[in-house]
Amino acid sequence: MTRMGNDIDDESHQPVAVVTGGSRGLGRALSVELVRRGWHVVIDGRDATALAAAASTLGEAAVTAIPGDVSDPAHRHLIAAAVASGGVDVVVNNASVLGPTPQPRLADYPLEAIQAVYAVNTFAPLALLQLLLPHLARRHGRIVNISSDAAVEAYDGWGGYGSSKAALDHISAVVAVENPELSVYAFDPGDMRTDLQQEAFPGEDISNRPTPESVVPDLMRLITGALPSGRYRVGELTGVHGSA
Repeated sequence: MTRMGNDIDDESHQPVAVVTGGSRGLGRALSVELVRRGWHVVIDGRDATALAAAASTLGEAAVTAIPGDVSDPAHRHLIAAAVASGGVDVVVNNASVLGPTPQPRLADYPLEAIQAVYAVNTFAPLALLQLLLPHLARRHGRIVNISSDAAVEAYDGWGGYGSSKAALDHISAVVAVENPELSVYAFDPGDMRTDLQQEAFPGEDISNRPTPESVVPDLMRLITGALPSGRYRVGELTGVHGSA
């Protein structure tokens, strides 16, 4: 598990973000914007080659890139170690897996497959937060858990992914109640032109979906604004009181 970049030094008072799944899609688009605004970003991803390419594009001095799978406890400890000396301002639990494709109905869903979906989409974000909450508290930080409309809508064939995100929504709400000094958000970015979206609709043309970059402004309103903890959807945040 090779780490690319240096541990973060608190002396600079530079804002620090952890963005899981930062090698592509929404995670990468968000990391680009954070670096542009002067943040240091800790990113991870299962594809070490894609992660290294993202880090090179973002500027290696501004990024700590940690290849690995968020469902692996040892990998999560590496992420926590990267911010241990300086703290962290925001954690974005963005890494997700779809599960089998095409999406099976729950009556036919292999239990070992749905366990793997929950391992990444539900258990890993909670496990990472358990490690990072003390570091977030040092900076009165924020948590953004990336959700989905499938968490609140009952779509045929989306029971595995959707229920994993519904559980993450509830985890977000309870973490907010238990840690009132932090801002905790579940954020539904809607359909996007991403690899995961293509997996969900194999063989279909998804070029009409919004780009991940188009979602970043709303996500930044959660990260930099003064909105209360809660669940938000893309498109709801423009002009909302307390957003930035």
